[in-house]
Amino acid sequence: MNTEKKKRLEAAGWKATTVQEFLSLSDADMEYIETKVALSRQLRELRAKKHLTQTTLAAALKTSQSRVAKMEKGDPTVSVDLLLQALFRLGATRRELARAI
Repeated sequence: MNTEKKKRLEAAGWKATTVQEFLSLSDADMEYIETKVALSRQLRELRAKKHLTQTTLAAALKTSQSRVAKMEKGDPTVSVDLLLQALFRLGATRRELARAI
């Protein structure tokens, strides 16, 4: 948000804050969320790089296309375990995942 807009909002009684402050999240919570988002992004990029559809990936993972879509969007119902399994099945290495996060 630009500083001029922030000043206008604060003058009108609004408070500009971060997601972490607004939701009262700890630093550990934020690290977990950011890690999960990075893994989701890596999954989407790797699937696209391999020219696979969500449906094709879903079949390889024995899940549904909608579940793959949720995985790629960072849906909170998707576990980190499932993201990691999918990434490894696509051929990702631990080193590549470490760079992604």
